[in-house]
Amino acid sequence: MKKLTLALALTLGLAAALPTLAQAREVTFTTELKSYGGDGAYVALYLTDANGRYQDTLWIAGEKSKYYKHLRDWARGSGQRSSEYDGLTGASVDSGRALNITLDIADELIDAGYEVRVDTAVEDMRDNRADVVVPLTTEGAGKPVSGRGYVQSFRYTF
Repeated sequence: MKKLTLALALTLGLAAALPTLAQAREVTFTTELKSYGGDGAYVALYLTDANGRYQDTLWIAGEKSKYYKHLRDWARGSGQRSSEYDGLTGASVDSGRALNITLDIADELIDAGYEVRVDTAVEDMRDNRADVVVPLTTEGAGKPVSGRGYVQSFRYTF
């Protein structure tokens, strides 16, 4: 599992001078796709700050990095640097299927103005920037959100 570390929290300006290591909790992200009749979808899950500025990649579904440019907002924010997604990739997600990812997320990122965003793209079909945008909050945990493109439903649970 990926851990958003104390170093990341310091980079984000959230944990200045912490005397001990940051606490984290296990978060499961579930992205259910619509039945759309095309190839498997490329999906980027990533964190942005409250102003929509890219902060960190959570997961990339789709193994051919040459297609990552179609995950436009994620690609712009991450610069498509392999260091942003090394070890955070898996197969594309087929039409009508779900992607379930469980990660350790630093407590400092929850209820702190961060958003989880999902970009989607399918070969020879439409790309969807910000298919899902949802605040990363305790209150929002477990509540499904509809996507604007290929995502039928997105939710996260602690």
